[in-house]
Amino acid sequence: METAKTVPFFLLSFFILCFLALFSHAAIFDSITQGQLIRDDDRVVSHGLNFELGFFSSQDSRRRYVGIWDDVPGRSVIWVANRENPIEDTEGALTISKDGNLVILDGKNYTVWSSNLSISIPRNKSSKAILRDNGNLILSSISNSRKLWQSFDHPTDTFLPGMILLVNETKGEVRPFVSWKSADDPSPGNYTMGLDPRAALQIVIWEGSKRRWRSGYWDGRIFTGVNMTSSYLYGFRLNVNEDQTRYLTYNPLNSSEKVRFQIGWDGTQRKIIWEEGERKWLTVESEPYNECDMYNKCGNFGVCSLSSSPTCTCLKGFEPKDWDQWQKGNWSGGCKRKTPLKNEIEASNGTDKNVGEDGFLMMKGLKLPDFVNLVASSISGIDVATENCENHCVSHSNCTAYAYVNGIGCMIWHVELVDIYQFENGGNMLFIRLAASELGSSSKKTMVVIIVAVMAGVICLGLCVWLACILQRKRKGGNNEDVPMFVTNKSRGSSVDVSGSTEFSLEATNQLSGPEFPFFNFHCIAIATNNFSEENKLGQGGFGPVYKGKLRGGEEIAVKRLSRCSGQGLEEFKNEMVLIAKLQHRNLVRLLGCSTHEEEKLLVYEYLPNKSLDCYLFDPDEQKKLDWKKRCEIIEGIARGILYLHRDSRLRIIHRDLKASNILLDENMNPKISDFGLARIFGGNQNEANTNRVVGTYGYMAPEYAMEGLFSVKSDVYSFGVLLLEIVSGRKNTSFRDKDGSSLIRHAWHLWNEERGMELVDPTIRDQAPRRKALRWIQIGVLCGQDRAGDRPSMSNVVLMLESETMVLPSTKQPLLICMSSSEDKNVHMEEPLDVSSNGLTCSMTLGR
Repeated sequence: METAKTVPFFLLSFFILCFLALFSHAAIFDSITQGQLIRDDDRVVSHGLNFELGFFSSQDSRRRYVGIWDDVPGRSVIWVANRENPIEDTEGALTISKDGNLVILDGKNYTVWSSNLSISIPRNKSSKAILRDNGNLILSSISNSRKLWQSFDHPTDTFLPGMILLVNETKGEVRPFVSWKSADDPSPGNYTMGLDPRAALQIVIWEGSKRRWRSGYWDGRIFTGVNMTSSYLYGFRLNVNEDQTRYLTYNPLNSSEKVRFQIGWDGTQRKIIWEEGERKWLTVESEPYNECDMYNKCGNFGVCSLSSSPTCTCLKGFEPKDWDQWQKGNWSGGCKRKTPLKNEIEASNGTDKNVGEDGFLMMKGLKLPDFVNLVASSISGIDVATENCENHCVSHSNCTAYAYVNGIGCMIWHVELVDIYQFENGGNMLFIRLAASELGSSSKKTMVVIIVAVMAGVICLGLCVWLACILQRKRKGGNNEDVPMFVTNKSRGSSVDVSGSTEFSLEATNQLSGPEFPFFNFHCIAIATNNFSEENKLGQGGFGPVYKGKLRGGEEIAVKRLSRCSGQGLEEFKNEMVLIAKLQHRNLVRLLGCSTHEEEKLLVYEYLPNKSLDCYLFDPDEQKKLDWKKRCEIIEGIARGILYLHRDSRLRIIHRDLKASNILLDENMNPKISDFGLARIFGGNQNEANTNRVVGTYGYMAPEYAMEGLFSVKSDVYSFGVLLLEIVSGRKNTSFRDKDGSSLIRHAWHLWNEERGMELVDPTIRDQAPRRKALRWIQIGVLCGQDRAGDRPSMSNVVLMLESETMVLPSTKQPLLICMSSSEDKNVHMEEPLDVSSNGLTCSMTLGR
């Protein structure tokens, strides 16, 4: 018996000793001494176990590199020594040579890389290398601990907290960060990142010798050309040494946070943080983020705006250099002045007394142009505020624009204005120099002419309105065939026919104030829809039927005829027109016009041949047309459309009625959000509102909205979560009423929590759907459908979750609150707070165990 007990103990001791021997061979803590060889299978580990130094290979390659990586799962390499000269076998070694340099030797003892110390170490002295917990490899003298060399001074593609980037205006651009050649090849790639210290400091990404992206100017707090809400802007600091040299550093607001910036092989700069709870690295910021971030997207004197259509426009007073290319969507040629400046006219033709003085056009919310010149902090002892800055620009004939920014001062541009981005929020003010005629007030004589013209126009308009009233009375009961077809907006390029039109906005404009809208003639809309016949009916919305129509010119339209008993009165009608007319996005339906006649109210949309999403999603025969890839595109398109409404549009808009029947599909099956009759505009600082009129559709309503009338952007997030799960499952929310949780969200949570999430995926696409992505999207849908609004992500985070497969998703809570209709989902709109026992609505609270 004693022998039997001794054997296991002996074996255990033997294995422990073998493990310790192996570990002692593989791991070398903290430092390298002179003459010590770090072989291919050895590792140097920092004192706090944060980083490791050793040999590594990229995927499917035998080439060996010496690098530093973080000591976490997934190993992210942050520094590479011999990236231009790899070793082709595993016989290499890292050591400190006799002259004190760090060197990498191949199997034949040839030096393939060296630290190349500028100061040699005496023979009787020695040096030592230490790997610090911040990822810095430091070579120092043992005798006096003087720092001789450090890896932070020779970075590869990663910027870490604690690194110092020297700023030297005389030396110009500095590009210390060079991307990998590919995701698996650490040799130098096509992209570099660094600082442009000329005038005001900014971070720049280059593709070869060309600029790809820039951060905008440093104002002492942030880089002004990046989204003002980006958290990663805070933490940078520009410091000054005793010798007046400047350097840039970054330290996270939370000192315990693990963070790094990296220029990827694809030319994208990313901020990556370590999520301790999930034990993963998470990308939280990336630049360039959108098409307007791409350097000089719209050419010189062009402005890029995500909320405009097209994306690129010319500054006021400028026009495209090449109209043909501009209309084709090639904006790189930029714009030119329509009218030359006064000094340009004088230089070519001499003095012209009829030419007024140049002036300045103010534009707000901009990423200021590149290649600025700074004016000294004072002129003749006076601080250079905005007024003095303007005077300075006027005094220089080649000045094209100026700006005054706190923290920077007076900024002057003497060149063409390059890389301008119109922000929705934040940004700076720019004053652009224009000819007097472009500003509309060149002289008193011009003002007199304008006043006279305006007065004449007012008189003519009054006469037209008077005549229109008379004609309208005479035409009532007349022949519909003689009524002109429509009146459209000139900006759409359509013809305008108002002759004899009795319906042209006379009634409507008295009731609807605000921007100009294209008004169609009601009788012609009736003709176009075959008098709203059943065969032209496309469907039935919550506020009335929708009909297909065809105008005289052959253009197909969709007409929403508001039901008189629908609950959508003039206020909702006006609301929908105002909203959609101001919205421009590829994933929002386009409003062509409207029409009113007595109690009739019509909205005229672009016709989308593939109808609405529910026609395909819930039809067993049609849903086969929606494969996994197309469903992903639809989900992402809807998410981008909602994000535009919540964050990127001119107005902050809550839709309040997102559902499959309100998602229309164009000829390419691209989604477009429609039906804005219930939408609400929020103020800039408004996050939540309350209503005693609960409107929307059962099954898609957020609990706080259905129960308390509280709605916010998170209400739309909830509806999106339901919609996402419907698209993935191919089933209506109400079809899960008899399941374990009485709602699609609850059913999805149970399957996902029990690792049976693939059972939710539509069987027609289950074999196509990548398991990891499908489960991830189900989790996103459940996250969006959390009971508490505070537990739901914002749409900006949702879009990031959908687009990034590496971003760590928050944990989900079991849905407890269920609010479902006892019959099919239907629209509701009530003047009183919602009664949980009325209108066929049943609500229950499921308590956790």
